[in-house]
Amino acid sequence: MPPLTPHRLSPARAALLSATLLPAVLLGACQPKAGAPPVAIAAATPPAITPLPQGAGCGPAIARTQAVVDSDVATGNLNQPVGARFGADLARAASACAAGREGEALHLLAAAKSRYGYP
Repeated sequence: MPPLTPHRLSPARAALLSATLLPAVLLGACQPKAGAPPVAIAAATPPAITPLPQGAGCGPAIARTQAVVDSDVATGNLNQPVGARFGADLARAASACAAGREGEALHLLAAAKSRYGYP
């Protein structure tokens, strides 16, 4: 029996062979297995949307920020300890606002938002 010799494909034949076999291989890779159970995708339930407090001045501005922080903690976008510290900073701003020191309250609010990366 003569020894086996490797066949050489011309570049044109190699390209034709690749163009013919590659789609078939890729299509076969996408077919589900007969015994594999279907994958169920859970529908994400959107969180309840609470309207933000309206109005001008330090009170509504602080309340809006607190509502956003509470929502971010509830959805996991902000961890609980950071949310608690942010809330404490907002409580100090709310105290200044309640005492009639609007400028100080807005300054405390801006500092807290900046500290925690909120616009």
